[in-house]
Amino acid sequence: MISSKPLKRAPELQPLSHDHHHGLQLCWKIRTGFSKKIAPDRIKKHTDWFFKTHLKPHFELEEKYVFPILGADNKLIKKALAEHRRLERLFKQTTDQEKSLGLIEEELEAHIRFEERILFDEIQKTATEDELAKIKEIHIEETFVERDDDLFWK
Repeated sequence: MISSKPLKRAPELQPLSHDHHHGLQLCWKIRTGFSKKIAPDRIKKHTDWFFKTHLKPHFELEEKYVFPILGADNKLIKKALAEHRRLERLFKQTTDQEKSLGLIEEELEAHIRFEERILFDEIQKTATEDELAKIKEIHIEETFVERDDDLFWK
């Protein structure tokens, strides 16, 4: 069973965890949009913006600098990469928006929980000080700026 207690995150990985928080907020916004009977195309417009602006760069950073710490043959890395590809396909899906948005909400949340509770824990156990310093150097946390032209979840 996966523990739900808060984890002590290495300071160098904390900005990535903050990115994850914004991803979980996206999941909540999708759920809220559905519960408010918001048109799927409005929700999709927001998820498209989030993917392009936040999630795609986050995936690229993880894949280039974080995942190599455990190596391409590591089963956790293989799982994370497969989930990245699956999520990318879901975000790019243009037909049956309601179904793809529902899958994005479910699968993105599960993916973030996996990375936070399992993968990042393993990475911070394995990473050298130099590897962590490199992550800190390349991922400078910026203030999250919300797309505010359609706050459908409010």
